[in-house]
Amino acid sequence: MRKNRGKYLKTAALITACMLALAACGRTQETVSQTEEAETRTEETESLPQTEEAAEESGTAETEEEEETLSVIGEREAVDGKMQSYLTGEWKDEEIVTRKPIAVMIPNNAPAMPQYGLASADIIYEAPVEGRITRLMGIFEDFDGLDHIGPVRSSRDYFVYVAMGYEAIYCNWGLARPYVEELINSEAVENVSAGVEGIHNPADEAFGRLSRPGYATEFTGYLFIDGLMDAVERLGYDWEYDGDFVPQLTFAADGVRAEYEDAQAATVIRPGGTQSNNGGYGVYNPWFEYDAQEKLYYRFQDGKEQIDERTGEQLAVSNVILQYCHGEVRDSHDYLAFGVHGVGTALVFTNGKVIPASWSRMEGDGVPAKFYDADGNEIVFNQGKTWICNIWEEYSEYVEFE
Repeated sequence: MRKNRGKYLKTAALITACMLALAACGRTQETVSQTEEAETRTEETESLPQTEEAAEESGTAETEEEEETLSVIGEREAVDGKMQSYLTGEWKDEEIVTRKPIAVMIPNNAPAMPQYGLASADIIYEAPVEGRITRLMGIFEDFDGLDHIGPVRSSRDYFVYVAMGYEAIYCNWGLARPYVEELINSEAVENVSAGVEGIHNPADEAFGRLSRPGYATEFTGYLFIDGLMDAVERLGYDWEYDGDFVPQLTFAADGVRAEYEDAQAATVIRPGGTQSNNGGYGVYNPWFEYDAQEKLYYRFQDGKEQIDERTGEQLAVSNVILQYCHGEVRDSHDYLAFGVHGVGTALVFTNGKVIPASWSRMEGDGVPAKFYDADGNEIVFNQGKTWICNIWEEYSEYVEFE
C-alpha cells in the first residue's frame, strides 16, 4: 500500500476548521455544546488513576476496537480475468482496470441537457466556471460500450490538474487559452482535443457533431470512442498506469460496509444551498438524495432529476464529496482559479452519513487529493461511483445538508 499522508492533516487548524464546517452546515449549537461537554467529561475521566480491573477492561476495549477496524482493498490481484477498480473498488475485466481512464469535459448548464454517457463515468468532478455555473469532468474507466460521450466543452486549468492526478487522458473541445494553453500542450498532459486556436497538436478524428435541433452549436460536439482510440495511438500515448500510481480513494473490502454508525445522518445534500449565490452552485440548485434501500445518492438539478440521455435513468453514486477550495476571479472575462493542491477541508457523505474531513495534495500533479478524518486516518469509502463537488470556499456558507 502507498504511504500514509495523514501527517498533513493533523494540524489543529485543519481539524478545527473541519469541525466548524460541519457545525455550520448541519449541526445545531445544542449538539455542539453537548459534544464539548462530553469531551470535557471524557478528558476528566481519563485523567483519573485507573484500578487494575479498569485498566484490563480498557485494554480489552482497545483490542476489540482494533479488531473492528474496517477491512479495505489492499494490493490488487487478478482473479479469473477480473480485478478491482482503482476508481470504484468494484470487480471489472482486468484489461479495463489496468489501463488509464479518460477525463472528458462536459457542460452542465440547462441549454446543454441532457448529457450522453455520463452515467458510465466512475468519478464525476464538478467545479464552477465563469458565469457562475458548474462544469463536469467525467472520469471514465469502462467506456468500450459507448459510441460517444458528450456534449464536450472547453478546458480550465484546475480541471486539467485534477485529471493529472488520475493519470487520465484528458479530452476537451476548446480552452480558456490565457490560462490553459501552456499546460495542456506540455508533455505532462496527455491531451486529446478538437482543433481550436491554442491547441498545438489537435485530434479532430476523435470528435464530431450530432444533430440536436434547437440546441446551440457549442452543445452539439461529442467525443467518439473509435476516433479517440485512433487519436491515442497516433499521438503515442501509453494506456498503462505508471508504476508509482497512487489511487485517490480507499474502498471497503468485498462484503464490508463502511457504515459510520456514530456519524451524523445526512440524506439530502445541497452544495449550493437553497438561496441564490455566486459560488457556482446557485444557478441550477443541484442536490442529492440518499436512498437507504439502494444505498445510492440520486442527483437532481434545476428542480428535476438529472438524467443520462443514453440510459434514460437518473444519475446516482455511492459517495459524495464536498471538497472546499480557495477560489479567485482572474480577470474581466470572469475566468476562475481554484486551489486544487495543498490542504483544505471537506465533507464526505457515504451510507447516509456525513464525515467531517480534510484533504491533502502535497506531492505534485501526478498524485491526487486524499481524504482523511479528524484523526488523520484515510477515510474508507463504499464501493461504487463517486461525485466530487469543488466548493468555492468563500461561498461555503451556502452549503446545506439534512
